[in-house]
Amino acid sequence: MAGAAAVTGALAAALLLFVALPAAVKGNSEGDALYALRKSLTDPQNVLQSWDPTLVNPCTWFHVTCNSDNRVTRLDLGNSFLSGHLVPELGKLEHLQYLELYKNNIQGTIPSELGNLKSLISLDLYNNNLTGTIPRSLGKLKSLVFLRLNDNKLNGPIPRELAGISSLKVVDVSRNDLCGTIPTTGPFEHFPLNNFENNPRLEGPELIGLASYDTNCH
Repeated sequence: MAGAAAVTGALAAALLLFVALPAAVKGNSEGDALYALRKSLTDPQNVLQSWDPTLVNPCTWFHVTCNSDNRVTRLDLGNSFLSGHLVPELGKLEHLQYLELYKNNIQGTIPSELGNLKSLISLDLYNNNLTGTIPRSLGKLKSLVFLRLNDNKLNGPIPRELAGISSLKVVDVSRNDLCGTIPTTGPFEHFPLNNFENNPRLEGPELIGLASYDTNCH
């Protein structure tokens, strides 16, 4: 009987380990993604000092918020004197709702993998030095409410895929180098024109059916 009890106990312990394992692995994948971001950034104020990659999950790190399942839901690094680049690994934070990296000196392009953040409500990358185009993949963010990319060095057209996000309440892409025309369908019917100003090559609101929106847009 004692032997049977021991075997039963061992099986129960193994089952508990098996059940717990996926959560640990998921936590580590999110920690790995954020640590990849840390390695790509220069951090003169040491705001990322608590980001310890040896922990099971990043929920104890400063500027990181998690839900009750220890999944990352907020990243608050606005106005933190950071420079460097964004990383494609950010696209693995599938429960992320708020990505706040505004008022830094981040350079390079916006990773297309951010289009995988299906829970994202707010994407605030304004006041940086981002270059390249606005990824069309952001059109997959069907929960997005706030998209603020103003005061960067972005070029190319405004992706028409963004007009398919019915939840959008704010889009600000002013003070970039965008070209083409401004969408006028979906939520773009309600955005003020000053949210698009100071893009010297942007031609104004799209006239549906009269011209291709990306005329002279390279």
